[in-house]
Amino acid sequence: MQRPSDKRSDMLGNMHVKRLLIKMAIPATIAMFANALYNLVDTIFVAWGAPQEAIGSLAIAFPIQMIILAVGLMIGMGSASIFSRAYGRGDSRAMRRAVNTALTFNTVLAVLLSVAGIVFIEPILDLFGATDGNIDYARDYLFFILIGLIPFSTTMVLHNLLRAEGRPHIAMVSLLIGAGLNIVLDPFLIFGIGIFPALGVQGAAIATLISKSVSLLYVLSASLSKQSNLGIRVTTLHRFDIAMAKDIIVIGFPTFVRNVLGAVVVVTVNRLIRTYAPADVGPELYISVYGVITRMLMFLLLPGLGLVQGLIPIVGFNYGAKFHRRLFGVIRFATRLITVYFMSMFLITLLFAPYLFRLFSPEADPLFIQEGARALRIIAIGFNLIGFQVLLSSVYQAMGYPLRAFLVAISRQLLLFIPLAYIFTSILGFEGIWLTFVTADITAGAVSLLVYWLEMKDLKKKFPFGKETVVSW
Repeated sequence: MQRPSDKRSDMLGNMHVKRLLIKMAIPATIAMFANALYNLVDTIFVAWGAPQEAIGSLAIAFPIQMIILAVGLMIGMGSASIFSRAYGRGDSRAMRRAVNTALTFNTVLAVLLSVAGIVFIEPILDLFGATDGNIDYARDYLFFILIGLIPFSTTMVLHNLLRAEGRPHIAMVSLLIGAGLNIVLDPFLIFGIGIFPALGVQGAAIATLISKSVSLLYVLSASLSKQSNLGIRVTTLHRFDIAMAKDIIVIGFPTFVRNVLGAVVVVTVNRLIRTYAPADVGPELYISVYGVITRMLMFLLLPGLGLVQGLIPIVGFNYGAKFHRRLFGVIRFATRLITVYFMSMFLITLLFAPYLFRLFSPEADPLFIQEGARALRIIAIGFNLIGFQVLLSSVYQAMGYPLRAFLVAISRQLLLFIPLAYIFTSILGFEGIWLTFVTADITAGAVSLLVYWLEMKDLKKKFPFGKETVVSW
């Protein structure tokens, strides 16, 4: 079977790997930055338009959003990996099956999760650490997020597939549209301007629902156009391929686990804060602090993950096409870039943490700013190594090694963070929470770095070629 010879496949298989990675990563990075900026601005508007406890409600709802969106990421990453490798070897039938199955599968799961979430919203919020002071805000916010589950997850699936076919700019524009519209709608719906009533936290959720729906319309129109290689046919979407769905789950499962475990980490921290927060302050302030930290981490780190998003289709295509020289070159270059980025974010956090927290405190609450900045600086120490874990897991997925990707994905949260959180808090009390972040990130990052080096060395033995492919440090 001949490989496809269209312009995008030529780019993935022939363009110089450094230029190609930059070309693919810039749109993905801008898209991730826009998504992170929307979350940050959303929280800032809530902080200025509602009581401080409302920020804590976002921290309670956030892990539920992560679990929900983990489904879209699992299906998107799994189908994109299958699509990329099929694209590389010229298998147009497998490409179409991957896309159709992914969209049908996602729709069914999204409907089921949306209904279940709305029905059981109260016990879910209690389980996830809500307090009497923030549960009403959390309920108001989460209800509309659950209503919008189908556009949220479908957009995510299509973003991954569009990157896999070499059109990352479409995903970038889609996220920019959504982020821009959300930022515009937030002040109208949160504060109440003109004919719009002041809806507070509920307004932030409605703005998110509207903006994500508009993003879906844009990305869907691009996916259905003649310029797309996705092969979407509305009349054939009902043809569900069980075998293909199984492959999508197997490959995308590490991404699902990583995001669900990320949600479990947030829930664990919220519940530990509720248990160990200083009695003279109360848990609401610290849950609000942690709510800001989760948004700040997204803002600081998600653009760096855009580099990984750009890397995945390149790795998948060239691995499927057996272009091993290009495969080694692009992974090595990506490693250098992501290391520099994460270290830069560490330095920025050390310098500007108090100023960042001032954005979320209209009254400049000194305790909120002081405690938040201190916690963020401690957590940021782990930035220096955690990028290796993200890179290693994503490369494994792109190459179709789900078990290895799964083991890397669970190493930080399940094997390290959750056990250490309970051990450290039982010994050190409240301070053990922030120390857990540093210990888990550094340990997981160091282990991933060692495994990455061994894997690159092993792959070079299997596919020997010239000196220019030697992995240097």
